[in-house]
Amino acid sequence: MKKDLWLERLEIIKRQESPETVLIVAGSVELTRIVVAWKGIKTNRKKKLSACNSIDNQALWCWLWENVVYSEDWFYSRITGCRKKAQQNFEVLVANRVLYPDGTINGYVERYLRGKVLNLFGISKHQDVSAA
Repeated sequence: MKKDLWLERLEIIKRQESPETVLIVAGSVELTRIVVAWKGIKTNRKKKLSACNSIDNQALWCWLWENVVYSEDWFYSRITGCRKKAQQNFEVLVANRVLYPDGTINGYVERYLRGKVLNLFGISKHQDVSAA
């Protein structure tokens, strides 16, 4: 099987998650909406990747995003409000590594949001959600 350099490098970034990332989203309805919308977006890495000449984390992060494609129109159609403001918020979430270029989100943020939803419906985190 062929080695997927893009996916390997994304996994390197994902292994560096920190719980403080949750603070970017906590208390912001606008940012939360973007995170939830991102979870439903189909992304693809480009067939021909650009060169990645650095292993610096910031350069690696930029390279990953440079080499992903998704429908921006479809994504922004899923978010209410001003598109320009949504784009600015999207950039904040990307810069803080809340959103990943593979269409997933930071694991700590995902657990935080799941906890908020369970709390909203009065479901214990330890209760079997499928029984609800």
